[in-house]
Amino acid sequence: MNPFFLYLIIINIISILVFAIDKVQAKNQKQRIPEKILHLLEALGGVFGTILTMYVIHHKSSKWQYYIITFIILIAWILSFQYFNISIF
Repeated sequence: MNPFFLYLIIINIISILVFAIDKVQAKNQKQRIPEKILHLLEALGGVFGTILTMYVIHHKSSKWQYYIITFIILIAWILSFQYFNISIF
């Protein structure tokens, strides 16, 4: 298995879990995970899992500022795949 692909799987699982924890914390009015941490996980490659989770659990999907930053990170990842001719399979 491609090590880069394995890395992306792991970072996306972590991102999904952290994002879901933030949703639970929000519902229970407890201390939230800072958006900087969520965006850091996205920038590290977890953006794919984050976007999926945004729509599945309906968390932060209506917060346009968060949404814009997340999609800028997604575009950067997609462009980097194309620029470096990276195939994850």
